Amino acid sequence: MPTKRDRNMDRAPRKFEMDPNRSVERPARNTDPYVLDEGMPEPSLCTVCHAIYRNKRWYLKEREYVEIEEGEEANHVVCPACQKIDQLYPEGIVTLRGDYLWQHEEEILNILRNTENSAMAKNPLGRIMSIKPEGDALIVETTEEKLAEHIGRALHKSHHGELNIDWSDNHSFCRVSWERD
Repeated sequence: MPTKRDRNMDRAPRKFEMDPNRSVERPARNTDPYVLDEGMPEPSLCTVCHAIYRNKRWYLKEREYVEIEEGEEANHVVCPACQKIDQLYPEGIVTLRGDYLWQHEEEILNILRNTENSAMAKNPLGRIMSIKPEGDALIVETTEEKLAEHIGRALHKSHHGELNIDWSDNHSFCRVSWERD
């Protein structure tokens, strides 16, 4: 005698219902090769930027860094963002172009820094690795793919222009281009 589940397997899925015959393969939760899935011993202190790893997250508090370093036994490491910067491993690239860019360069650089500072308040692993001119473009490399997207959206919001955001298939890399003449 077929069960209710067996009978449901034969019918077509309804709107907003998942096909019961379809298997769901969830993407890996973390695709960043510099972040360990099992975490790190706690507390861990980054010797380069003084970030603290505790309760399975990184954060920046200089006073707490000094207290931990003086007091309890801490694990001294180099955080994933500092490793990416050292090994030149960007996860996001923002390309800025156009005459408008060079006419408003100081304003745009301030937006880049403010967006980075805002992102670092939430996630200290999201940083700008480099800002360098290449020909008529300004190239910004970031340690986190989301930061590249945020920078592009912040520029587009305040200075308009044409914005394109391209993600890799597994969302481990983001390429953003912004242009205004």
